[in-house]
Amino acid sequence: MARIIIIDDDDALREALVRILTEAGHTVAATVNGFEGVKLFRAEPADLILTDIMMPYGGLPTIRVLHGDFPDLKIIAMSGGGQPRLDSAGGLGANRTLAKPFLAQQLLDAINDVLAPGPS
Repeated sequence: MARIIIIDDDDALREALVRILTEAGHTVAATVNGFEGVKLFRAEPADLILTDIMMPYGGLPTIRVLHGDFPDLKIIAMSGGGQPRLDSAGGLGANRTLAKPFLAQQLLDAINDVLAPGPS
């Protein structure tokens, strides 16, 4: 399974995501904002970043920095802020986007698709 870093400022959602992904067999680390997420990734690289878009040191700058420095890193962006924000995340390098709220199975399917060998 994969090592995944979750970046989200919503404590309840972050904890739920950690539980879902851990139960699915992934190794998970989590943090509360993009700045801390970038620091965590640089210290302990992961296979995939799952990041919120609307949070302190937001997801768009986080995606820009991580994709710029690590172009092969897989990133899934999530937001309840509407399709334009999700489209922006895709344009900055996110491999997949998820509109909040989403089902656990939708998340797991997106992760499996992004981490599957070949283009995503």
